[in-house]
This record gives sequence, structure tokens and C-alpha cells, in this order.
Amino acid sequence: MGGDWKPKLTRTATRVAKYPSACSFWVGLAAALIASSAYGAEVPSYNRDVRPILSDRCFACHGPDSGKRAASLRLDTEEGAHELAIIAGDAEASELIGRVTTDDPDTQMPPVDSKKPRLSTREIDVLRRWIDAGAQYEPHWAYVPPIRNEPPAVRQNDWPRNEIDQFVLARLERAGLVPSAEADPATLVRRVYFDLTGLPPTPEQADEFIEDRTPGAYERLVDRLLASEAYGERMASWWFDLVRYANTVGYHGDQEHRITPYRDYVIKSFNENLPFDQFTIEQLAGDLLPNPTMWQRVASGYNRLLQTTHEGGAQDAEYRAKHNADRVRNVSETWLGASIGCAECHDHKFDPYSTEDFYSLGAIFADVDHWGSFEKVSKNTNPTERPPEMLAWTLPTYRSIVEVDAKIAELEESLDGTLVDGKWQDLRKQLMERQTDRVKLEGEFEPTMVTEAIEPRECRVLPRGNWMDQSGKVVTPGVPHFMTQIETDGRRVSRLDLARWLVSRQQPLTARVEVNRLWQRLFGAGLSKTVIDLGAQGEWPVNQELLDWLAIEFMESGWDVKHILKLMVTSAAYRQSSLPREELDAIDPENRLVARQSRFRLDAEEIRDNALAVSGLLVMQTGGGVSRPYQPAGYYAPLNFPEREYQPTLDREQFRRSVYVHWQRQFLHPWLLAFDAPTREECTAQRPISNTPSAALVLLNDPSFVEAARVLATKTLEATALSDAVRLERIWRRVVGRPAKIEEISLLQGLLEKHRAHYAARQSDAAALLRVGMTEADAQLNPAELAAWTSVCRALLNLNETISRN
Repeated sequence: MGGDWKPKLTRTATRVAKYPSACSFWVGLAAALIASSAYGAEVPSYNRDVRPILSDRCFACHGPDSGKRAASLRLDTEEGAHELAIIAGDAEASELIGRVTTDDPDTQMPPVDSKKPRLSTREIDVLRRWIDAGAQYEPHWAYVPPIRNEPPAVRQNDWPRNEIDQFVLARLERAGLVPSAEADPATLVRRVYFDLTGLPPTPEQADEFIEDRTPGAYERLVDRLLASEAYGERMASWWFDLVRYANTVGYHGDQEHRITPYRDYVIKSFNENLPFDQFTIEQLAGDLLPNPTMWQRVASGYNRLLQTTHEGGAQDAEYRAKHNADRVRNVSETWLGASIGCAECHDHKFDPYSTEDFYSLGAIFADVDHWGSFEKVSKNTNPTERPPEMLAWTLPTYRSIVEVDAKIAELEESLDGTLVDGKWQDLRKQLMERQTDRVKLEGEFEPTMVTEAIEPRECRVLPRGNWMDQSGKVVTPGVPHFMTQIETDGRRVSRLDLARWLVSRQQPLTARVEVNRLWQRLFGAGLSKTVIDLGAQGEWPVNQELLDWLAIEFMESGWDVKHILKLMVTSAAYRQSSLPREELDAIDPENRLVARQSRFRLDAEEIRDNALAVSGLLVMQTGGGVSRPYQPAGYYAPLNFPEREYQPTLDREQFRRSVYVHWQRQFLHPWLLAFDAPTREECTAQRPISNTPSAALVLLNDPSFVEAARVLATKTLEATALSDAVRLERIWRRVVGRPAKIEEISLLQGLLEKHRAHYAARQSDAAALLRVGMTEADAQLNPAELAAWTSVCRALLNLNETISRN
């Protein structure tokens, strides 16, 4: 790296040639300015227009990472940039303008060999105006505590239904846009059912809402959905992506581990609307709470969700380092929307997280693991050392115990006031029966991994993340140095301290991160699109005032998740039609300003659950065991240590919701893979949405979907004898959620006739189709006719509209 940059630089080629090592700065800045917004004559904002550009293109060599900083030029601070690269108030005298405007190939930025495009006239103008206005820096918006702004005034004041709408509409009006009309009732009821429960409404449930014209009908529907058991299951799937919940260890043999009561804890917490701050504390440090309950200890299983190994030859130091890094990544991404994991090997290149910050945060978890791997044999005995486990109840058993305890208390109270006679003997008998029931239920424990604190290990900075290099500095537990610190009066910072800090009012990220993700679930994209990273590489929010208002509302509501969701889904913004509008294509093609609702494909779990629901196969049972759907034979053949053969569930548990499906990290079920579910090896805040032939083939051929189609066809044919057209209309309504059009019925009629002819001529094909799945075909129905209707139902389950949220 070349010499030092000097203040008052000129723009001559000679001067530039003396500092070739600074070229990377100009490469990044010039290319990144392509993405900046001119905002007309408005002075460009550093946070909104400039920081994302510098972060994306420049900070790698001229940012927070002192180990890679080139030519002593630092652009992430105002002091560094103004000292060497920018003359505030004088763009023409600043080296920056000279570098991006010169035609000299030896000095121009970006360099010719960088393959980066030159700046356009507009982009250079933006840069000039920012410098001429003083080139003022601002603290990164996400690290500044949110302020509760008053909802702005709007011109179309008859549209807003709550404060959310005032923020949305004010932003639309600034852009010269108007909101869309409200969605029709059939569309709206299907949307809100999927968003809050992950399931479709039945035709009867949809009709009940559509026909209810009384004031507050929609709000009452929202309350019912939020109070349903299905709500907690829907929210749990979202949370499991973040905390990488799975049923297997991930590394090496990918063996199973015992953690299902944690799954039930999460579902229970969402259904009971456990405040999010308490939800956070119990997972990170439930074992450190005074006299923790069973569920709080189960919650501490969060610390065990990471990938590990049972390999006999594993090095403990290596896996302790892996676990440490994994926990830092997950905590920072789940709660802070921060990529602190990047600092494992070097200071973060874009945000002010240092390597020492990474290991200090990891040191907070130094009381969790004794071994790095979990296959260590004691010298004195032969037991296998595994993560600490406890016996816990799953939700069904827990609820049965609650019911039995309530009955026992009632009977004991009745006995206290009853004379010793015959009405007494009966009560005594009932009490003994209930007490016997409770003893039986107490035996229905299930082992689950939990956290039991050990004496904290010494933690060091690992140079370049090398677990074999123990020469680094010993660190004490702590949070990133530039954030509000945890005060402990000299006591070691614990996991409980960290958890409370994450949900404190002094910590500006957690509330923003969580409401941004809830917005993304309901509107298709977050107010900041980068829902896993609110750092310098993240997107400036399209409506920061709204994001901050929601964050404050979340905290002041007592971290009430249901309250925030209700605010969002009852807003006029949420209720809008999702139909495209031509005038929006040029102004807001990604619908970031929410001038309409968004349309997107359902998650993998919802797609399967929808098929089971519309067919009538779905079994609603909250909590309990693990379901194993049908899977291709031999799919697990590569798994060893031990070898294993997949066995699908062959009772009614086969048809449970997908949140209960066995999650094998290395060999995720093909249906989940086809619809972009994550392996849950790392935190996933937003799933990709792909459109591949594999997805269509799954919908047509996966036994779960074929069986659902056949059962749906059976129900249709077993109903009162009707014409084909009426039957097709009813199936369409059940599957798609709206009345069919004449041309749609006509197409289905043609498909039905085609398959009738096929299966009438090929009875063996019909028999093979009807054998798929574990439910038996109705022997009273004509096999060729049932097979033909099954084919029609398979096609309906494959429709884009069927697997899309509006």
C-alpha cells in the first residue's frame, strides 16, 4: 500500500500517480454512485444517498477494517474523508470530482481495468451537490434510538384507518401516487387467513365473512384468527427459520437430536402472546432466571439449536470455536439484524464491529459448552457425554395436566365442604381417579436439550479465526464497543444480561428488526428490504418514520406481537387490492411504497398444508410428536454413522401441519427443497422464491399432493349427484378461494373428458393412481371416474393461483 494521503490534494495526474494504493476507494465510490438518488434539487443525504454507495463500493478498503485499510484513507468517518479526499463546500477542488471526471486512463476512477462503468452526468451532479453543500456525514440511522414521530397530515384524510396509513399515504402523496381500492371480500379473507394462520378459509368460513355486513366484521375476524391455535403454528415456522430449528445435528452423520419440546414452547409462547422481551430472555437465559419454570428451562434449548457433531475424532477446540461463531452469528442476525459474524476473522469492513467485539460477544456464551463435540467418553465410566437434557412435557401432555389439576382442585374444594356421606364417596372416587390420571401423565415426559451453565471458559481472539492459534488477546464478555454498554458493577456479563440488553430501550436495533420482519411477512418486503442486515450494507428504509413509529409502538405496547400484527392487518394499506397498476410500473415497480398489496408465492409449509386442508385430510393437533411425510425410497442412502432408512408416518399423524415435519438438515425433504425452504444451518430471515420445473413436478407427483387430490375428488363424487359443471365450480371455490369463470370451468371440463377417456381405456393406470397414499380409495366409486377427477384436482393444486397469496 502506497504513501499517505495529504490534505488539499490537487487533481493532477502527477499527484494521483503518487498514491496508487488509494485507487480502490475511487473504484468503489464511482461504481456505487450509480445507485444513488438525486431527489431532484434536494441536497443529497449522506445516510439515504451516500452511505449505501460508500459502504457497498469503498468501505472494504477504506472503512472500519484497520487491517485492510489502504493508504491510510478512511471514508466511513467524516474526519478521515475530509482530511484526505473531500474539501467540504468545494466540489471542484476535491480530488473526488477530479478522479471521476478525468479522461486520463491512468488516473480516472473507476480504473479502466476495474470493469466498472463510469459515472453518469446525473451521478456526478449528485456527488458535486453533496460536497458543495458541505459533505456532511450522519450517524447510521439504525444505530440511533428511534423517535416516535407524530403521524403526518395527509390530503386524502378519509382513507387512513390507523396511524400506519397516515405514514403510508403521506409517502404516496409525496410521490404523486394514490392508494389502490380495497380488495374484494373473497380475496381479503383468504389473504388474512394465510397471513395469520398459514391456512386457507373453508368456503363456509369465507362466506360467513363475505355475508357479514355489520360494522367491525373484519376486525372481529382478525381477533378470531389471532386467538386460534393455528396462529402460533404459523408464527413458529417463521421463528424457526431465524433460530435454525431442526431435528438433526447438521454436521458429519447428521444424527437426530432431542429438541421437540422447544418447538412446542415456541408455539405455546406465540399463542399465549408471551411478550417478545420475555420470549427473548427465556430463550437466551431461561436457565439463569430465579427458580425457572419447566418451560423456561425448555426455552434455553435455543442455545442448543446450532450444528454440532457426534464424530469420534472431532477436535473439541475446533468445535468450541465453531459453536462460538455460530452463536454470535445467530444472536446478531436474529435480534440485531447485524452481520457481526463477518468480524470473526477481521474487523468488519462496512460496520463498526471489531474482531474483539465478535469474541467479546461470544464470551458471553462461554458458560454453555464443556465439550465442543458431544461424543466424549469418560475415563472412569462409559457414558456418552451429550448436551444437558431434561425431561419435559410436550404441549398435549402439558394441557392435559393443566385440565386434570383444575379438576383435582375443584374436587378437593367440593370435598372440603361436603359431609361424610354417600354424595362424599362419589367425590372421593372421582378425586382418586383424577390423581391416578395425573400420575400417568407425569410419566409422559420427553427428553429435550437444555442449557445448564458451567464455569465459563477463557475466551481469546482467534487470529483470522484460527482455532489452533491461541496467541490472541483474552477477552471479557461484552457487547459491541460503539453501542450502549451493559452495566454490571464489575460483575461478569452473563447471558441474562445480554438478553435484557437486547430488549432494552437503550438498544435501538431489536425492535426495528422485528417489526421490519413482521412488515415483510404481511407486505412482501420489509420497510428496509434487507431484513437480515440493517447495517451500512442494508437498505435505507423507504419509510423510516413509519419503521421507527412501529418500533416505539412495539416497545410501548409491552412488546405485544399480536398488537403489532393487528395494527398492520387492519390498516387500509394491508386491505388494498393486489392487482397491478400500469402507472406504478415506472414509478414503483417493486411496490415498496405500498400503493397496492403484494402478491407472492406461499411458503413450502403453507403449500402442503393448503393441499391437506382443502382435501379435508389435515389433522389439527397442537404440539406433540414429529410427522414424517412420504419421501422417495433411498433418499437417505448417503447418510451414515449410522446408516438409516426413512420410515414415513403411517397413521393420522401423517396429515399434521408441516410445522411438525421432521427437519433433516443434510437431506431436507424434496418438497421443502423444491419450494425454497432453508436447511436451517444458519439464520434465514427471508426465503428466496424460485420458479422451477421441480416445484411443478412435486405438486403433480409427490404422494402427499396426489393423495390430497384423490381425497378431494372422492369427496366431490360422494356428494349429492350433480352436474360436472357444478362439481367443478365447487372444487374450484374450495381450492382457489373464489368463484370460477365460465372459461375456467370450460377448460376443466375438457381436462376431465380427456382423462375420463384415458383411464377408461387404461384401467391399470387408474388403479395405480388410486393406490398412492395410505388412505384407501372408495370401492363404491368407479375407478376410472375417480382417477379422472383426481387428475383434475391435481391440476387445480398445481395452479399458480392456488399456491400464491393473492
